[in-house]
Amino acid sequence: MTEFFNQISRRKFIFTAGVSASAVLLKGCLGNPPENLTGGSTKAQPTAQSVANISSEQAPETTTVKLGYIPIVEAAPLIIAKEKGFFAKYGMTDVGLSKQASWGAARDNVEIGSAGGGIDGGQWQMPMPHLISEGLITKGNQKIPMYVLCQLVTHGNGIAIANKHQGKGISLQLAGAKSLFKELKSSTPFTAAFTFPHVNQDLWIRYWLAAGGLDPDADVKLLTVPAAQTVANMKTGTMDAFSTGDPWPYRLVQDKIGYVAALTAEIWKNHPEEYLAMRGDWVDKNPKATKAILKGIMEAQQWLDNFDNRKEAAQILAGRNYFNLSSPEILADPYQGKYDMGDGRKIDDKSMAAYYWKDEKGSVSYPYKSHDLWFIVENVRWGFLPKDYIDNNAAKAKELINKVNREDIWKEAAKEAGIAAADIPTNTSRGVEEFFDGIKFDPEKPEEYLKNLKIKKVSV
Repeated sequence: MTEFFNQISRRKFIFTAGVSASAVLLKGCLGNPPENLTGGSTKAQPTAQSVANISSEQAPETTTVKLGYIPIVEAAPLIIAKEKGFFAKYGMTDVGLSKQASWGAARDNVEIGSAGGGIDGGQWQMPMPHLISEGLITKGNQKIPMYVLCQLVTHGNGIAIANKHQGKGISLQLAGAKSLFKELKSSTPFTAAFTFPHVNQDLWIRYWLAAGGLDPDADVKLLTVPAAQTVANMKTGTMDAFSTGDPWPYRLVQDKIGYVAALTAEIWKNHPEEYLAMRGDWVDKNPKATKAILKGIMEAQQWLDNFDNRKEAAQILAGRNYFNLSSPEILADPYQGKYDMGDGRKIDDKSMAAYYWKDEKGSVSYPYKSHDLWFIVENVRWGFLPKDYIDNNAAKAKELINKVNREDIWKEAAKEAGIAAADIPTNTSRGVEEFFDGIKFDPEKPEEYLKNLKIKKVSV
């Protein structure tokens, strides 16, 4: 298993980082980062925040931290916390935001840490922090303890399909398109991409395919490709689909490149998306600074969930130093739950928009351990992790989660920030989750979940 991860992580991820760094594509889009990749001010003027009345007991040990991010809506709490002065308000006056060329680059940079020119932590797909902690995707299988500190967002992703497949039944439900996939398999396989193996965007597209009766490892060709490259490939006809995040859907439809078959909000309503995680040694050394960072992010998440602020948020994120978009309008409609899916279907439903602080099921920001477990169980499902992680009611998985998930720090920060008790979860499990195909995930019965899945690599 270790050798397997090494082969994938070094070969594919170095390729991923290399393509991202070298490709100059789609001016005005995510894949065309500016020369200055450290974040900073945008045309939208930040609102100055006075420093909170910080007691000596809460004053951060350091005011400096370097956080990595990928320019998609999941990064918004980090950017807004910096631009609106929420980090500074809690004493973190020198937060550097470092745009990452790819998820592989983020992994490499957290390995070396800020002292070596990398990053102390930042935005992550799940379960990257757990895989890094286990040494499964690091150089030489070095175990680098990571701490998951909060969830950044729910929703904001979808499955994009090339326009040449319009009208062929490729939608949320795939029953009518199975014959097409089988036909393509015998000639030129349906090719789909995601941005990093074994994590969110890979798992979303796998779940969608399998729910439609297709084996992701046998009936289609899956690739790890940076977001900017996937769009270019879709333009040239060499990519049939990819798992994408806002603001890509609007851009795809606007440029008549493709359409969106399904939003992840349709696949799993109020699902966990990306997270803030940091090197464990940094957190252990700077516990007060860690909580100050969390307080700034929590305030940014609440600010973002005020839909009256979302026009300004789109302007800030679209700026050259962040997403470098041709227009903030690319973000504006999705931020209001308005999606032109590109195939004639339109969605106008605020409950389908990205949420950062609270959604219909309660807290978004709080990192439920039950969600960590789902990501690990899905890795077992597809053979990315050995079955022993879920043996004995997932004892090994839960042991790993208890080391990596620091929901206790989130709670401490929330209390210090004066968050209402009603907004601080009292249970580390959100309970039973249900997907669009009727499958349910009970975190108390992970093996039962796997048994109910028809397409999988693990034998249960």
